[in-house]
Amino acid sequence: MTHSPAFKHILRFSDLSGRAPTLFDLKPEPDVLAHIAQDLDVLQITKLRFWGDIRPIERHDWQLRATLQASVVQSCVVSLAPVTTKLSEKITRTYLADMLQTQEPEAEMPEDDSQEPLPTALDLIAVLSEALALALPLYPRANDATLNAARTKSALSSEADATPAPTATVKPFAALAALHQTPAADHAAAGNSASAAPPPKSDPTKH
Repeated sequence: MTHSPAFKHILRFSDLSGRAPTLFDLKPEPDVLAHIAQDLDVLQITKLRFWGDIRPIERHDWQLRATLQASVVQSCVVSLAPVTTKLSEKITRTYLADMLQTQEPEAEMPEDDSQEPLPTALDLIAVLSEALALALPLYPRANDATLNAARTKSALSSEADATPAPTATVKPFAALAALHQTPAADHAAAGNSASAAPPPKSDPTKH
């Protein structure tokens, strides 16, 4: 990535004051914004400012304190429509001279992720690009995409509520017929029991 010579973004710690903070205020030009947008895989960066200071701490260590403000255009994850996100982040980085940088895969990460080994020079564009990448939304979504999804869900819910629940088939005439058949069945049962009873025996003494 190339930048305008007037755009001073690389600071050598050996050139910085060991007693007072070194101030910086970066407002990248459009060509620089285009490079950063390409690196971050976003559609466009319409506004970007990175300002603060670098100050000595302890004897050989340094600390960067800055503010990042940006307006970034990304693609909506639902409709691919452009989504603009405005960001304002506070950035703190501490560069330690005695911090060892190991390449072992099993090495534990430091508890404070703002601490880094002290480099020979500091690329402010790299610092702001990293901070911007961490601040960007992972799944940008346009407002209309969210509303459409909510409306679809609401419509489906309303349609489900409006659909009548299935009910059992009622046959009133069949029930009425059953009521009329019950006495007849009782009479038939009584008649059957009467015909089935044996005839009374005659008393021979009465003849």
